Amino acid sequence: MHLGLIVKDLLGVGLALVTASCAAAPAAPKNPNLILATTTSTQDSGLLDVLVPMFSEQSGYPVQTVAVGTGQALKMGEEGNADVLLVHNPAAEAAYMAGGFGMDRALVMHNDYIIVGPRSDPAGVQGMAVLDAFKAIETAGAAFASRGDDSGTHKTELALWASAGLDPRAEVPSWYLETGQGMGATLTVASERGAYTLTDRATYLANQSNLQLGIIVEGDNVLLNVYHVITVNPNKWPKVNYEGALAFLDFLTSPATQEVIGQFGVEEYGGPLFTPDADKTDADLGL
Repeated sequence: MHLGLIVKDLLGVGLALVTASCAAAPAAPKNPNLILATTTSTQDSGLLDVLVPMFSEQSGYPVQTVAVGTGQALKMGEEGNADVLLVHNPAAEAAYMAGGFGMDRALVMHNDYIIVGPRSDPAGVQGMAVLDAFKAIETAGAAFASRGDDSGTHKTELALWASAGLDPRAEVPSWYLETGQGMGATLTVASERGAYTLTDRATYLANQSNLQLGIIVEGDNVLLNVYHVITVNPNKWPKVNYEGALAFLDFLTSPATQEVIGQFGVEEYGGPLFTPDADKTDADLGL
């Protein structure tokens, strides 16, 4: 082949590679700073370790993740200290939206809560309905570790105690341990103290190899744990990164990401840790 043709072909290939590379790289966003306030369960389960790098690679947005309880995440949104929220307390989220603090809210996924505890089950609650289990734990004075941090899990726990006609915080009995920490840390405390606790299934499964705890109560209809993504309202906080927040919402609810969510945990645990729900409505989940 003529040398000139070879050089021309090589230049063509190089140009094609450069063009493909440029096409694959996302355009740099105008405002690259994106703050995600989310729950410790999404962090402790390992899900965000998969999703956040995917989003950053596809969109060009680096994400600063702040993993706190849902109450604290919503407070960050109310104060304009976050751009987007991933939280799991529908009642508190509805109040947040009614206050005008959120612009968009979309269903992302769900898993469920379980009660875990010492395998010796000192309160004898194995297999009970959750409210009966709470009553039996209180009657036995068996140790119970509460997150005590105004998180979505903590709010659910308190609602369950109330539904059982009990309020362990009223007198703060010695068996009721408030950790003031996230789910992973609270599971560690429960394991060390031989206590029961309410946890989302994903965080328990992700940490179970390090815990002396077994699943004691599961499958009750009241234990559904639903996650929504919310963009912070730029009309209240003009400096929030609404464009980036909306990009993150669209990413979480896209079919490709929903498939990743649905497969997360399958290889390691034999089943998904979360069920994707972007194609459903709150009514479909009984909310």
